[in-house]
Amino acid sequence: MTTQAKTATRKLPLVGGVNDGLRTALKQDDSVFLMGEDIGVNGGVFRATDGLVQEFGEERVIDTPLSEAGIVGVSVGMALAGFKPVIEMQFLGFIYPAFEQIMTHVTRYRMRTMGAYGVPMVIRAPYGAGIRAPEIHSDSTEALFTHMPGLKVVCPSNAYDAKGLLLASIADPDPVLFLESMRTYRAQKVDVPEEAYTVPIGKAAVLKEGTDISIFAWGAMISVSLDAARKLEGSGISCEVIDLRTLSPLDEETIIASVQKTGRVCVVQEGHQTGGVAHDVFAVINDGAFLSLRAPLAKVAGYDVPVPLFALEDHYIPTVQRVMDQIQQTVTF
Repeated sequence: MTTQAKTATRKLPLVGGVNDGLRTALKQDDSVFLMGEDIGVNGGVFRATDGLVQEFGEERVIDTPLSEAGIVGVSVGMALAGFKPVIEMQFLGFIYPAFEQIMTHVTRYRMRTMGAYGVPMVIRAPYGAGIRAPEIHSDSTEALFTHMPGLKVVCPSNAYDAKGLLLASIADPDPVLFLESMRTYRAQKVDVPEEAYTVPIGKAAVLKEGTDISIFAWGAMISVSLDAARKLEGSGISCEVIDLRTLSPLDEETIIASVQKTGRVCVVQEGHQTGGVAHDVFAVINDGAFLSLRAPLAKVAGYDVPVPLFALEDHYIPTVQRVMDQIQQTVTF
């Protein structure tokens, strides 16, 4: 009988999965390099690049001036020249000066050149509330970028997916916005293989099977949704929890199959009520599973205000209780 070797793993938090993914990519491919503010000697604000400049040198882990538009613009040129830049925005809320570069250049080169040139670059961006950060640091505006044709938007909720999705994003021939929930960076540890592997972009994960309602979430809202689902089991409500993982393109097949099974839906998003990714999920359901619905589509979201500071931050973020209340209302409709 042949004994299969067991894959070596380490317990890592999400930020550790990001760091391991970056290290693996730098080892595998000499065309990969990192750029961002304070990512070198300091290892980044959240230490996601800790130790990488010492291992790979300042020519591949590059500290930049405080210019998000400049970082993205230089990376476009480097990507067109055959390199694979992985750049860090210190916070998603700091990406706005680079919005023009992303919308006008990063996402359009494949179309502009009729497929002759792609822009294989990854833009990493910590996002979301829950860590008591100052104004503009806690935005969850991912929907601004899912509206950009030509840009994939990825959001892991754990270290295993973080490493696998990051390696898949770096290997992708087109640009990827890679969102990292700050609240989730060190919230839990999971087993992460030491070897290289990928998690496919565009494929959701069913984290919990259920029959009464489908909960769709991503990032920090995964733990909130799972906690709510477990508590509702005591009152006889069976929740299916799905981690979208990729926000653009959505995994329409998994979304539709789940709704056809449960007949009810609740999307949990940290972003604002209006214009969020939840509406894209609703559109998929209306197109592919409308006749399976047994209750109106529901969502739990942030409010249509800038993320408030400190004392009010916890009132803005969707809570387990808010999710439970909405699910009970939907199931009893």
